[in-house]
Amino acid sequence: MGNSPLAAIDLFCGAGGLTHGLVKAGIPVVAGIDLDPSCRFPFEANNKAKFVLRDVADVTSEDLIALYPEGVTRILVGCAPCQPFSRYSQRRNQRDQKWGLLEHFSRLVSGVRPAVVSMENVPGLEREDVFRDFTKLLHSLEYDVSYTKAFCPAYGIPQHRTRLVLLASTIGKIELLSATHRPHRYRSVAQAISQLPRLARGEADPRDPLHRACKLSHRNLERIRASKPGGHWRDWPAHLVNACHREESGKNYVSVYGRMEWGIPSPTITTQFFGFGNGRFGHPDQDRAISLREGAILQSFPRKYRFCSNKADVSFAVLGRMIGNAVPVRLGRVIGKSILKHLAESHD
Repeated sequence: MGNSPLAAIDLFCGAGGLTHGLVKAGIPVVAGIDLDPSCRFPFEANNKAKFVLRDVADVTSEDLIALYPEGVTRILVGCAPCQPFSRYSQRRNQRDQKWGLLEHFSRLVSGVRPAVVSMENVPGLEREDVFRDFTKLLHSLEYDVSYTKAFCPAYGIPQHRTRLVLLASTIGKIELLSATHRPHRYRSVAQAISQLPRLARGEADPRDPLHRACKLSHRNLERIRASKPGGHWRDWPAHLVNACHREESGKNYVSVYGRMEWGIPSPTITTQFFGFGNGRFGHPDQDRAISLREGAILQSFPRKYRFCSNKADVSFAVLGRMIGNAVPVRLGRVIGKSILKHLAESHD
């Protein structure tokens, strides 16, 4: 393959977290494919790449080959929706259509035969037959395969999140770069978001419509005022505690209604991070949940990353889903740098 130019395609691209990371690392991305039309604007507005509105299940290898320029080293990356494998899922259903999306990834790898493949997902996927089948297929196609559980704070991401990252190459041995940050150097919530303008509950920054905080009921305002950074609802006066948490089955469920702590990475940013009652998403010292922009920054998106074209398009549900489901940009950059290091070494 010599020193031919590179080109990547991002399957299940969403708002462009993985793509943006690859681009920052120096890998051109020619297209991203996703079935969510709301992802078109952020993907194209922040990345010089084409957004293809398609269900990956309906995409053929011929479709992908036509998107790659002639004479490039092909790279195929993606993060198939992970809800069926996530520990945050309320139930598991092996008939969920999302379980088959990794099989479509396999189908496209078989047809396109890219030089390098990368797949990112939740750690629980490693235990599933669909993942073992995927790695077996890659080996049968003579790919060198490695995968690791990447702890995001160890790569400078200010968020407690662990992701399974697979890398595969037809050229030779390929691995994810070693961690860059030791525990005493983990990026904290304070380093990430403390410089943003203060907000009241339900308020938005007039200069940045994404820096917008969800409203709070009077009762939840009382609760957050009674909450300590790093604490939980057990710190509250008894009259503020939910009835379900007084029952035996709910007494140990303390991962909701919490404030973040300034000095450590944030909890995992989920698709519901904008709601105080949905996890430990209370701002460390302001009486509100974190804003959409703060969630995006904790996912390592640049502060000026554009998610919608105007204020009218700011929807907590839509943007929360896009941000929470994204591959952290900084992890995407690490993946990109790992690919570039591998290709450089293979040409020595």
